[in-house]
Amino acid sequence: MKANKFNIIAFILINCSVAFAQQLPQFTQYMFNTISINPAYAGSRETLSVVGLHRSQWVGIQGAPTTQTLSIHAPLRNDKIGLGFSVINDELGFENFTYMYGDFSYTIRTGEKSELAFGLKAGLTSYNLDQDFQNDQSFDPTIFGVEDRWSANLGAGLYWHSSRWYLGLSAPRITTRNLNGNDDFQALERVSYYFTGGYVFDLSATTKLKPAALVKATNGAPLSIDLNANFLFYDKFWLGAGYRINEQTSSLGGIADFQVSDQLRIGYAYEYPFSDLNGFTGGTHEILLMFELFKAKRVKSPRYF
Repeated sequence: MKANKFNIIAFILINCSVAFAQQLPQFTQYMFNTISINPAYAGSRETLSVVGLHRSQWVGIQGAPTTQTLSIHAPLRNDKIGLGFSVINDELGFENFTYMYGDFSYTIRTGEKSELAFGLKAGLTSYNLDQDFQNDQSFDPTIFGVEDRWSANLGAGLYWHSSRWYLGLSAPRITTRNLNGNDDFQALERVSYYFTGGYVFDLSATTKLKPAALVKATNGAPLSIDLNANFLFYDKFWLGAGYRINEQTSSLGGIADFQVSDQLRIGYAYEYPFSDLNGFTGGTHEILLMFELFKAKRVKSPRYF
């Protein structure tokens, strides 16, 4: 039996808590897209880094989330300062969100091999509803509103790292705002706190293991935990798996990432949910592209995150 379009959308919204608490999208390959959640990461790769990512979530369900991100960041000539800019386009059912934010970081040395970066993020969030939904006879503009809305916000973060480990703490959006501008139907931009960490172990001369974790706490939403383990072969090929769990659902994912050249890197991730969505979806797909302009010193000291 074919489900009604709006019943499917409502089911998705309930599972994601978006209608009342909009959150930033979460990625399987978050460890390669850190700038989207932590401004202190800006410039940490010691070179110009451009990352593009496309995520199709719950493929096969009409109105399921799709997300695209594009970010660029680099250190300045004074390598204590990093600058970045990111755009995130997130579509969920009839709701559309666009985030455009700039990033600033300042780094201090905390040891012979470690550094601590402080970051600030500032920009705008756009919120609007699909025109097809507005044209539907069941649409009530007095409840949802029809105007596109832009809202300013700020974020902050810390990023402590060496060439072998990292720890991050950030809040990409500090202020809670009603993006819809209507008290009858609220699209609240909630405050989320992210804690990240990872370490690189040498298993042999050609193989490394990098476990990583992300904990996400959002006001009004369940705690979310991501656990990942990736193997790196010959400093060229990543292969790993990840598990995400919260109070509402859990999912298992696989990651493959290939360093095509010194400048170009391609990644793919697949994620399958363990929830009532199983009978409706073929899973979630992510594609990541990273382009970097290497400096000579980076050849001797590769970045693993």
